[in-house]
Amino acid sequence: MSRISKKISRRRLLTQSGKFAAIAAAVGATSSIPDMLMAQAQAPAPRIREIRAYPIYMDGRSEGLLDAPSFSGDDDLRRWSYGGPFEQLPSAIIAVIKTDQGITGFGMGAGGSAAVEIIDGHLSHLLLNANPLNVEQLWDQMYTSGIFYGRRGLFVMALSALDNALWDIVGKHAGLPVHKLLGGGDRESIEIYQTNGDFAAGKASGVRNFKRTTRGGPRMSKEARSRYVNSVLGARDTLGPNVRLMTDCVSRDGTVDWAVELAQELRPANLYFMEELLSPDDVFGYAELVNRIGGKGEAWTRIASGEHEYTQHGFNVLIQLGAAEILQPDITWCGGTTAGKRISNLVEVAGLEIIPHRGGSSWGFPIAITSPSCSMAESFPEGSEILDAMSCSVENGFVQAPTTPGFGTSLTEEMVLDYRLSTRQ
Repeated sequence: MSRISKKISRRRLLTQSGKFAAIAAAVGATSSIPDMLMAQAQAPAPRIREIRAYPIYMDGRSEGLLDAPSFSGDDDLRRWSYGGPFEQLPSAIIAVIKTDQGITGFGMGAGGSAAVEIIDGHLSHLLLNANPLNVEQLWDQMYTSGIFYGRRGLFVMALSALDNALWDIVGKHAGLPVHKLLGGGDRESIEIYQTNGDFAAGKASGVRNFKRTTRGGPRMSKEARSRYVNSVLGARDTLGPNVRLMTDCVSRDGTVDWAVELAQELRPANLYFMEELLSPDDVFGYAELVNRIGGKGEAWTRIASGEHEYTQHGFNVLIQLGAAEILQPDITWCGGTTAGKRISNLVEVAGLEIIPHRGGSSWGFPIAITSPSCSMAESFPEGSEILDAMSCSVENGFVQAPTTPGFGTSLTEEMVLDYRLSTRQ
């Protein structure tokens, strides 16, 4: 071998060694990397030099988000569902993290300006000058540092944005898509399920799974309930028996009896799952539903929950109590990709099913595609420029795996700044 060939081979080895080291640091699996390659990984580790986060104008749901509401009186039903400027999805934020090696990571979270305050005043101090490839260690440090005030909700939504941005950096540093860093099989696509929109058009385009949503609960009027039931039953008639049909009640205060009655009315639709029938706090009520109408009872349907649960700790409670059969973490709210990875492991060990909320988004897809039990990924027919920039491509009813490093988004810093909520209100 010539001297030039030896130099090229050594350079290639070092380059690959650096990538393997990045992967090992990200997934915490250094034991699977040959010692020789680890020893050869001599390149200096990147360091975080800048952290910014911005509330983002996502789509029409962000319109008027900062405006004060007007209620008709003390009993106005809107008082029970007014989420203010900090509720997901309208309160989406995007974190932008830059390293000293020129890599920029983008990560979506939620919580609006309150989450940005947590990032600026607390979490950024734990990340500045740190090695972003130590992503799981950084997650543990951030979560533990805020555990006395931030175990759930706003703090974890802020943490999610940073964790996702760190994984984006790890992928770009390694030259690999995030789902390749996570491992978990050779799938390169997964079926979508379409939430709302034109079901007939969706079926014609190759979609085979559909979900109809409402805002249900004991305060739902009889007329609204009847319209919803008829729309679901009508969807089943239109779609036929050979597609999966689901419902989402987006309930904040549903009761077990109310949920059972609704499930009884919808039995002819043969629903694959019913989602968010109760408040996310009513974990014992969810366990009762599993035992009454879910797989441990009459098996009318499967009970789905978790969209508004946080971290592997919260999901472990659902699993241990038998409070859900399908777990639905949102990777931009539940604690990011690190939490999503750990939640997925819990679900698989328990023999349950995971279907991440918005699994067809760039952020949800890596967990969806690498979780063996996940059979479909949620997709919405309506989008916007910035939502489209954070969505995987769909072909003939299947979400396609991105091939570019990181999460594969087409986000740029210019786009993020252009879509700041403050500039579009």
